[in-house]
Amino acid sequence: MPSAAAQRDIPPEMVFTPPSLPEDWTDGAILPVDKPRGLPSFSVVEQIQDGTGVQTVGHAGTLDPLATGLLIVLVSRPATRLQEACMHLPKTYEATLRLGEVTPSLDAETEVVERQDPSEITRSDLEEVRESFLGVIQQVPPMYSAVKVDGERLYEKARRGETVDRPPRQVRIDRLELTEWTSPDLTVRVKCSKGTYIRALARDLGDALDVGAHLVALRRTAIGPYVVEESWAMETLEDMLS
Repeated sequence: MPSAAAQRDIPPEMVFTPPSLPEDWTDGAILPVDKPRGLPSFSVVEQIQDGTGVQTVGHAGTLDPLATGLLIVLVSRPATRLQEACMHLPKTYEATLRLGEVTPSLDAETEVVERQDPSEITRSDLEEVRESFLGVIQQVPPMYSAVKVDGERLYEKARRGETVDRPPRQVRIDRLELTEWTSPDLTVRVKCSKGTYIRALARDLGDALDVGAHLVALRRTAIGPYVVEESWAMETLEDMLS
């Protein structure tokens, strides 16, 4: 059952999409931002802190540095109080998986450590596997993730070459569409619950097909009713805040 904080209404007047910005940041502002590839989510927060002069800035769900797309940034206390409500919204992604290649980080951030031939996989095979991932599933978080075990982030252990048991978490896949299949790359559209790791979904799809897989591209296109087409480009936002 979602907490009371997760069920709070998000005032539409607090959401600022291009070309409008608030006159008074202390009233609280929710900024949908299109995060570029290579930029950590917290760097987006820092740039908005610098541009607005407000230190109370957060975001509602991180994106990996290699991922692009919608990041909801919350400016000032009235907005950051809505963080849980924003984080609880379903997420939509477009992801490209490379079948037949496995990496420790489950994405292109680390080197391929295992290869298999995926050329015999058919569209029918993909459809059969796809259906098995719809609905509520159990997902083991990646070792390269911010989940804490024994007080330490998993990615810190992973960078030392350690692997530890991670209890599976319950997540929900509402939609999993196969949009393109040109071996070895599979592009999918995913709508899922809070807490879903698309890298872990790539791993599990690859395992179900007996060839392995890793994520080579990821773009978040929507968070609840907010869409990336109506978000701030970082360059535009920086210009307006300077």
